Amino acid sequence: MAFGLSEEQRKFQANAREWAQAEAAPHAEKVDITGEFPAETIRKAGQAGFAGMNIPHEHGGSKVDGVSYALAIQEISRACASVGVILAVHNSLGAFGVYHFGNEEQRKRYVPDLASGRKVGGFMLTEPEAGSDASNLSTTAALDGSHYVVNGKKRYILSGTNAETFVLFAMTDKTKGAKGMSALILERNTPGFKMTGRHDMMGVRGCAPAEFEFTDMRVPRENLLGKEGEGFRIALTLLDHGRIGIGAQGCGIARAALEASVKYSKTRIQFQQPISKNQGISFALADMSARTDASELLVWRAAELKDSGARFSRESATAKLFASETARIVAERAVQIHGGSGYMKGSPIERHYRDAKILEIYEGTSEVQRIVISGALLS
Repeated sequence: MAFGLSEEQRKFQANAREWAQAEAAPHAEKVDITGEFPAETIRKAGQAGFAGMNIPHEHGGSKVDGVSYALAIQEISRACASVGVILAVHNSLGAFGVYHFGNEEQRKRYVPDLASGRKVGGFMLTEPEAGSDASNLSTTAALDGSHYVVNGKKRYILSGTNAETFVLFAMTDKTKGAKGMSALILERNTPGFKMTGRHDMMGVRGCAPAEFEFTDMRVPRENLLGKEGEGFRIALTLLDHGRIGIGAQGCGIARAALEASVKYSKTRIQFQQPISKNQGISFALADMSARTDASELLVWRAAELKDSGARFSRESATAKLFASETARIVAERAVQIHGGSGYMKGSPIERHYRDAKILEIYEGTSEVQRIVISGALLS
């Protein structure tokens, strides 16, 4: 791979940064305080082409290469992590899930609205008793004539308060374990669909995670994604793609914390000199920079492998693991560099610190990433 960005990628990154600073950054503090889903910002993201980055133009998308996609999520997350993860889930799991595994009729029906941002996509896998153990779902989908009758519960569903089209995972044959899991396209207005609560998180508070209950919910048989029994494979494939976006989000948070710390260290005077003159500070900045640069390269490598058609499960897990931990480490050091001002509510640094932690948990915990990586090494 080339260890640098092409001119086209640099221009795309600059455009993404300009949009994010103009449309997402000014509202980031309010989104964090209120916890409200940033619907207007997401609508504008769709208009700017950031809702269909994994979808070809002929299906209404704004298809870009994998590195450019990662750069966009990084720049948007740098401005507002809530907007960043909403778009990452929408692009990699929701819209791409329907496009990649859907048939032509499903693509025509659902993808244009998702690719344009007119509708927000969601991903329904996690349940009260099935988190990292994703094969242990309790939600069932029993075929009854021309419909699947769905019963069960989901929780921690990102964008849950506002998403309208979901990729839903349920067991169509519980006797087969993971091989009995299937994926369905679910529309929010389906009878039997009920949002039972909304979660209030420590960070990325605008991504509006929610919990749901399905009671004899009838989903048309033609909404089956792929074939029965392919749900677990579909989920793992989409999560491989999604982890590139989460890794990119980690890069964005880390880059924001690093840039703010460099600027602050040059202007904060203690003992008659800027604190950047203190080796304890300058060495911390050096470590923060090295980890952030390394995270970006790992994310870009995974993105390029994905584009090439090669296997990239280990590489996406590596990128997600390292970039997620980097975001938390860099944000923590940024708080220390800023001292009391970095710990105060209303400080972007305090928000970055809270936003960073969830990256080590959602779309596969850091422990799960280590299982994926070690499994690939030892197979």
